[in-house]
Amino acid sequence: MDRQDDFERGVANRRAVLGDEWVDQSLGGTTQFNADFQDLVTRHAWLDIWGRPGLDVVTRRLLVLGMTMAAARWEEFELHCKATVRAGVPLEKIRETLMQGAIYCGVPAANTAFKLTTKILREEGKLPPAAPLTTGVRAAVHHTFSAPQLRVSIQGQGTPVVLSHALGADLHLWDGLAATLAPRHEVLRYDHRGHGGSAVPTGPYSQDELVDDAARLIREWGRGPVVFVGLSMGGMVAQGLAVRHPELLRGVVIAHSSARYPDEVRAMWAQRIAAIEQGGLAAIADATMERWFTPAFRAAQPAVVEQVRQTVLRSSAAGYIACGRAVASVDWLDRLSAVKTPTLVIAGAQDAGAPPAMSEAIASRIAGAELRVIEAAHIGVLEQPQAFAEAVGGFIAARCGG
Repeated sequence: MDRQDDFERGVANRRAVLGDEWVDQSLGGTTQFNADFQDLVTRHAWLDIWGRPGLDVVTRRLLVLGMTMAAARWEEFELHCKATVRAGVPLEKIRETLMQGAIYCGVPAANTAFKLTTKILREEGKLPPAAPLTTGVRAAVHHTFSAPQLRVSIQGQGTPVVLSHALGADLHLWDGLAATLAPRHEVLRYDHRGHGGSAVPTGPYSQDELVDDAARLIREWGRGPVVFVGLSMGGMVAQGLAVRHPELLRGVVIAHSSARYPDEVRAMWAQRIAAIEQGGLAAIADATMERWFTPAFRAAQPAVVEQVRQTVLRSSAAGYIACGRAVASVDWLDRLSAVKTPTLVIAGAQDAGAPPAMSEAIASRIAGAELRVIEAAHIGVLEQPQAFAEAVGGFIAARCGG
């Protein structure tokens, strides 16, 4: 047909949201008794409301989950939840909708919603890995006593390991690796100052301040010497610790990082900071994902990339800028020859932000340093989690007494 009436336009929206199977069943099963009702719902709900331009479809889907949850309309909740999962809406958004509902709809409603959603995820083959809250497995979250306060998460038992994240990320960057290491290691992750749940003191910050944060964190934990694993900005902190506080370390992993930037890259950092000052973190979020992940990974794992992108967008712009100035000024290269700590350097073969040559420069300055190159861009711990974990775990076992 070259022309559609309002009913047909509503059906098109209904199919796009709920899928053909449900709509065919609903419309095909009408009688003279309920046909007018189905016509009303299709035209006014699915065209007049779902067709309005004010909200995107994902937001409308999540609103419906919250509203049916509040009204305890569980049949409709389950219908829309299944459609939302099948549509590829990130599980983080669905989870946060239900978490919000726990406050405004009540815990019993949220409990039912989580149970139904878990059942749907299991049926659809999308149930995330187990995360038991049992002793020794559960990640305990608290803050340092010293200031500025840093949020930390600790789990596992064994050789102590500290994980230090990239600029614009937070301690959740390490969720997968921490769970992998926890059976044999006590793993501490933390948010850098200006990030996540840590304090945001007035900037700019310096490399020495970021290194001092890590040093006092290790001392306050009281489990040193530790294996310190740093990625990107965290890798710069790892270098600083190896230079200034070697007594706190039994080993160091420097991943996707740099010891010094050429002048043209420092100029690029100035431009990036100016863009954030003008337009907030949204001004750099998409370009950051393009640098952090290869095109193939972005196409294959859009939900992972979007979750990381949302972490960047949630970050404090002031904290990002303050840490960004420290990153731009990094200059450990000439001091690395004094490092005696066992060292693993990890590079991404397709890393444009910290090309392999930068990792080679670091490894060549440290006596006995091992260099591993993995097929990834800038965030190898997410793009190649198994290769990254094997590299770190093997290094700890072979050279760090773990």
